[in-house]
Amino acid sequence: MVNTKYDYLIVGAGLFGAASAYLLTKQGKRCLVVDKRNHIGGNVYTEQVQGINVHQYGAHIFHTNNKKVWDFVNQFAEFNRYTNSPIANYHGKLYNLPFNMNTFYQMWGVKTPVEAKERLNEERATIREMFRREGITEPRNLEEQALQLVGRSIYEALIKGYTEKQWGRKCTELPAFIIKRLPVRFTFDNNYFNDRYQGIPVGGYTAMIEKMLINCDIRLEVDYMLHRELDALAANVVYTGEIDRYFDYRFGHLEYRTVSFETELLKGVENYQGNAVVNYTDAETPYTRVIEHKHFEFGQQPDTVISREYSKEWQPGDEPYYPVNDERNSMLYQKYKTLADQQSHVIFGGRLAEYKYYDMDKVIERALEQFAPFV
Repeated sequence: MVNTKYDYLIVGAGLFGAASAYLLTKQGKRCLVVDKRNHIGGNVYTEQVQGINVHQYGAHIFHTNNKKVWDFVNQFAEFNRYTNSPIANYHGKLYNLPFNMNTFYQMWGVKTPVEAKERLNEERATIREMFRREGITEPRNLEEQALQLVGRSIYEALIKGYTEKQWGRKCTELPAFIIKRLPVRFTFDNNYFNDRYQGIPVGGYTAMIEKMLINCDIRLEVDYMLHRELDALAANVVYTGEIDRYFDYRFGHLEYRTVSFETELLKGVENYQGNAVVNYTDAETPYTRVIEHKHFEFGQQPDTVISREYSKEWQPGDEPYYPVNDERNSMLYQKYKTLADQQSHVIFGGRLAEYKYYDMDKVIERALEQFAPFV
């Protein structure tokens, strides 16, 4: 048997890699963590600017119903009481999200749940009649699913333009299941999530990840795919990168959406938009949303930092963000998964390696499922 220095080589210092590393080192395993970026944390990386923890790769709000997951992350950070309550800006008019009584009042002027349901049912009835005439029995795409859920007024103002900017595809070309993530409520409740636990780590995510990796050796600015000789250092590999890249794109590229940011320090501006996240839902505004980072942690600094977020099609060399889980890509992923399942000493985990749109709590859940039985 080859004598190796480490029990596990962990490729990627993001949330799955860091959680896995912690669970493995807790049971006495020696772990080397490598990442091609110059920092740990992956896409949850935060960096202080003028005393503000800036989410460098977009807004990350931790939320979960899983107490085991919540207890796990609370070992490494104190979480504040931040509640995700985004605002939508449609041609200068503001609406509360998710869709709730505040939204319905802003959209239609209705003041009671009965009035809101009546107006919503009128719009739904019109859509059902249109579906009946066209022989549509089940929503075939995102547009039809959204129209069935919330009618035409809300769809046209708050869903269509934003979604098409985010995915770079017409709503008629996107699968129906994407829109099922959006809640509809008949209460005056702007809390986007229904989960029991929610918040952001005080001091930022980077400090939390540092504590997870405290007993590991770490090498940054190391692209594992260009240094496969690293395999000789460890008996096992935990791989969190793109699964198609691991197999040298044998069957072709999986598709992703990527995101770019224009981040700006506004000196002397105490409060730019009054909310952490404002979505721009019209088609004409080129960015999808503006993030004002200080509001994630109730900052009182005299300056503020904002990020305009742009969504675009992924190209080789870009950071992949969101898997495009349409039929073509799902079939392609299954081919790669078959190869992955044949690797006896490699564990594939996380959003990129499993080609799934995981929320942060699901990433932690997967790491616990994979490695907690040994702890």
